[in-house]
Amino acid sequence: MSASLVLLLATGLGGAPEPAAPGAGTGPATRAPATVPVEALTLEPAAAALPTSTPETSPPPSGPSGQASPAPARRVLADPVARGRTPLPAEVFTGAGFDACSAPALETMRAWRDSSPYGALGVYVSGRQRACGQPRLTADWVRRVRAMGWRLLPTHVGLQAPCAPARQPSQRIDPDRAVQQGKEEAAEAVRALKRLGLAKGSPVYLDIEAYPRGDARCSGAVVDFALGWTQALHRAGFHAGLYSSTDSGVADLSAAARAGSSPLPDAVWYARWDGRATTTDGAGALGADLWSRQRRVHQHWGNVKETYGGHTLNIDRDQLDTLVAR
Repeated sequence: MSASLVLLLATGLGGAPEPAAPGAGTGPATRAPATVPVEALTLEPAAAALPTSTPETSPPPSGPSGQASPAPARRVLADPVARGRTPLPAEVFTGAGFDACSAPALETMRAWRDSSPYGALGVYVSGRQRACGQPRLTADWVRRVRAMGWRLLPTHVGLQAPCAPARQPSQRIDPDRAVQQGKEEAAEAVRALKRLGLAKGSPVYLDIEAYPRGDARCSGAVVDFALGWTQALHRAGFHAGLYSSTDSGVADLSAAARAGSSPLPDAVWYARWDGRATTTDGAGALGADLWSRQRRVHQHWGNVKETYGGHTLNIDRDQLDTLVAR
């Protein structure tokens, strides 16, 4: 993902796109329905979206070198969803989408709503390490965008992996405090969701940028951070999501799921720029038994320009079958 994002979700872009040069997407669009079909449902316990078979059904996730990472230790935190309390309400969205660095102007959103195939959008609602400012992101902006018919997907960018490359945001997870730090980041995200008028049952996706695997302490810190993040969001009445590369955060999260750690995020947003506009194959990193029940987003291409209604945005492209805001 770009360092900071606004995800625009869609209903009905075609198959996997070709890499696009600047100006791609300026041709005629296939208009999405004026009202995007959204399924309201109650979420099963978080574990229901996680492995339903034994770890032997799929090979252990491996890093870019192809070598399997060390097997993670199993860690379980108390989770109100898994304990059988009232399930969280949820809405899901299935279709194509894209992300950009900050929330677009209302006139851009109006133009795209009138002439693009897209039917929903998401924004970075919180996080101390967003690369772009969000001067337009207010409760009034959210209200107006939703009144146009857009659906929303909130995202949060905060502390990053301890072993993240130097070019990434400088504030890192402390392996000795990772669970608590995940809880603190979740509390910040919940405040933002409430400030923007988003209801309980909405998801918020934690952005963990790519990092090198092979350091068990670093991988463990990311998983522990995700556990604390998920536990705190569930306690506050919200769904948890996580964005990362298939070669780093998503691979470590998959290994933790197979080890039986919980509570893990309810939905996964995986980055693999392979041009395949699908969520069903998991880009080779997610087995069919992992986050398979409308709990996936695939970022499949990036850094292209598209124009609708005379308004141009630089975007990354995504395919979605996942939770969206209520």
